[in-house]
Amino acid sequence: MSNTDHLTALKDKIQAVEDGSIVAITMPVNIYLQEAEDMARCARIDIAELATINVTEVQIDDLQARIGACREVQSLWVEDQHKANQAEDLWADIQVQANELKSELIHTFRYAYRKDEHLMSAIADIAEGSTNSDTIQDLNDLSVLGKGNTDALTAINFDLTKLDTAADIAVNGADALAVANGSRQRGSDTKVLRDKAYTYLKESVDDIRAAGKFLFRNEPKKLKGYTSKYWKKRNQSVKKESDVESEI
Repeated sequence: MSNTDHLTALKDKIQAVEDGSIVAITMPVNIYLQEAEDMARCARIDIAELATINVTEVQIDDLQARIGACREVQSLWVEDQHKANQAEDLWADIQVQANELKSELIHTFRYAYRKDEHLMSAIADIAEGSTNSDTIQDLNDLSVLGKGNTDALTAINFDLTKLDTAADIAVNGADALAVANGSRQRGSDTKVLRDKAYTYLKESVDDIRAAGKFLFRNEPKKLKGYTSKYWKKRNQSVKKESDVESEI
């Protein structure tokens, strides 16, 4: 089965993991997945011995399926993160242009319409908003207001094409912001699924690792297959730092 198939087959069980049961990810997921793959390979080789303490081939197959599912959803999360970053970069570019044009239009309109109490009140209302959504709506409102009252703008030689630009940015900005918000939400949902898949995988990894460490406690070569190289290296590094500090 492919990793996609494994995720499809296990998705309901993964989603059933309670939010409160999600474990913290304390090492890079790609390293964890590779260590799990390596351990599963060792377990298949050692299956006859593991069977003596009730570790079955079905459990090894299940471990492999959980690895595949977690690897697939990790890839989906990375992809969503990439898409979200792209969408946010696009919105960031538009946002700068939008804020600058909004500021320019409000500044210009306040001068051009300074003698019109009604228009000045409308401009004041538009100027109040400061959120991204406000900016998008404000540009459209300013475009409509300006196009409906061009005489005062023409009198001060204002470039009326900027009103069309404001309307265009409002449309493009709304689309970009929607994509960015949607990408962030999808990324958040996928991350939760990834974290649950990791938790579901860790349950199986911990069981088989514990069995291997118990069974091969007196066989260093086989024991290596059930020991995390990542944490062994990290622990050695911490010990060296501690030894250096104690010598100071």
